Amino acid sequence: MPLKSILVKYWGYTEFRPLQEDIIKSVMDGRDTLALLPTGGGKSVCFQVPALAKDGLCLVITPLIALMQDQVENLKRRNINAAAIYSGMNQRQIELVLDNCMFGDVKFLYLSPERLETEKFLAVLPRLPVNLIAVDEAHCISQWGYDFRPPYLRIAAIREFLPDVPVLALTATATPVVVKDIQNKLSFKEENIFQKSFERSNLTYVVQHEEDKMGRLLKICNRISGTGIVYVRNRRKTREIAEFLNNNKISSNFYHAGLDTTTRDKRQAAWMKGEVRVMVSTNAFGMGIDKPNVRFVVHTDLPDSLEAYFQEAGRGGRDGNQSYAVILYDNSDIIELKHNLNLKYPAVDVIKQVYHTLGNYYQLATGSGKDRSYDFELSEFCNRYNLNPVVSYNALKFLEKEGYISLNEEVGSPSLINIRVKKDNLYRFQVENPYYDLFIKLILRSYTGLFTTFVRISEAEIARRMPMPVNDVIRNLHALNKFGLITYVPRKEKPQLIFLTERLDVSSLQISTYNYKDRLDTAKTRLESVIRYVQSRDTCRSILLLDYFGEKDGKRCGKCDVCVERNRMELKNLEFNKIVEQIKQLLSEQALSMEEIVGLIKGFNDDKILKSFRWLLENDRIVSTDLYKYRWKAGNVKNERKRNDEIF
Repeated sequence: MPLKSILVKYWGYTEFRPLQEDIIKSVMDGRDTLALLPTGGGKSVCFQVPALAKDGLCLVITPLIALMQDQVENLKRRNINAAAIYSGMNQRQIELVLDNCMFGDVKFLYLSPERLETEKFLAVLPRLPVNLIAVDEAHCISQWGYDFRPPYLRIAAIREFLPDVPVLALTATATPVVVKDIQNKLSFKEENIFQKSFERSNLTYVVQHEEDKMGRLLKICNRISGTGIVYVRNRRKTREIAEFLNNNKISSNFYHAGLDTTTRDKRQAAWMKGEVRVMVSTNAFGMGIDKPNVRFVVHTDLPDSLEAYFQEAGRGGRDGNQSYAVILYDNSDIIELKHNLNLKYPAVDVIKQVYHTLGNYYQLATGSGKDRSYDFELSEFCNRYNLNPVVSYNALKFLEKEGYISLNEEVGSPSLINIRVKKDNLYRFQVENPYYDLFIKLILRSYTGLFTTFVRISEAEIARRMPMPVNDVIRNLHALNKFGLITYVPRKEKPQLIFLTERLDVSSLQISTYNYKDRLDTAKTRLESVIRYVQSRDTCRSILLLDYFGEKDGKRCGKCDVCVERNRMELKNLEFNKIVEQIKQLLSEQALSMEEIVGLIKGFNDDKILKSFRWLLENDRIVSTDLYKYRWKAGNVKNERKRNDEIF
């Protein structure tokens, strides 16, 4: 089937977005390909269309279980057979998925990178009809990336089993160093990059130094019509800010990973439909979200990196219409950002101690526990051993990135069932056990695919249809499980922690101090980039972001807070830069009066020089001395003029 016919049939689009068709054709030609498309650029279509155009199965490697499940459900809704294998699934679930991939018509198998090295998967891999390896969130493979995950380094090893299968690596954010590293780590046969410019001409970036963040946020919500997202750092703030907005007649709700699945799904659906105007969330909100008409994205806490900020801000204005990405910060936020970085990198000895304590918590003997899943509540764990929750959490996240554990913070994962016996055997059981006959018939009528895969069920819905108490439904399901007729995986009410390897003696736990230091140094560099971004007052916001991602020829957007301030001076960009350069050179060498400065600047009239001088003074780039003279000062901006009056 032609590529565009596939696009029309399954997605309803008649044309590809920019670069999508080029990327797809590169993959169809069997070439290893790296695709850099900004958030909302349609990365998934780039591997889904060629995989559907070829015979066989596409392996999709992604680190996020929630996103994995969401993509599988989206494909199934389009009548495309897809499955997933991830940490926490039991052996029966994994076996069934792999059998369907070998002998069924599964087109997409989603995997977490940790699954690639398991004996069961490696034994089956040569028999899988793989036509493409898609690596999502490919920046995770680079130690220089903002979300480095060591398990991603294992991806290249499976290429030995599939020497003729191309790799498509996809990411929304990567610096030039990371771009090269991705291709190297994935053993690309040749460099092959498709990169869409990171410029978002319809997205206006604004940074405001603000003591009264809530007052400013309220003004933004009142002055910009349409849907918005407010990003905060912790779960408590999501509730507090949503309540504040609701109290001020701004329809809002909050979202974070600690809410159960049903609640999250309902809130997301209400926001997507426009029933709720503003979603206040941690960074848990946004994975797989493609709402085109988000008019503003506000960060009331500083992001950890410009990569993360670009992704989150990029959820605004996907329909191409004017939208705003705003950061509200004060001086204490910079102090907090630096403090949080120290907390995110506990000492290696602390990380090892938390791992040791975790093994004791679950009473695991050394050498046991691999692939076991446990209920995990951080507060309960820390209280029992008198541990600092923030330090312990970051130690666990570090262990997760090293591939020792998997921490699924979501709660309320749905119940699943699969019928293990053939239809004839099930019918015989129903005849011999009339008590269960009606119950089994109801389940068969209510759900499809029970004989071939695990299916999500609702015990409450079954109870309503029977009718019978929910506890009786659960009891019947457990009984059928014991009879060997079904595999029943009950709903998990608590976050899950999975041991990806057997418990190791702490002396055998390998955490390279060299790699640890490199990653910490890289994180510090990213943090400094965030601070430079928010404190800059003389370079267009868009140019700053483009430069960070390697685009050196960015043009002034004319709309951000810096450009608006510059536009007021009625100076061309080149004129302003030349005047500032002369002033900087003069005042870096000696203190001069304003009259002396005007007299020494060459090539410009007095009015333009005075406007540039005034801008530098107001933005704390130059300071006066006791003798009515001025010196150049490179430092923080203490006082800001109000900018972008029309909106902010």
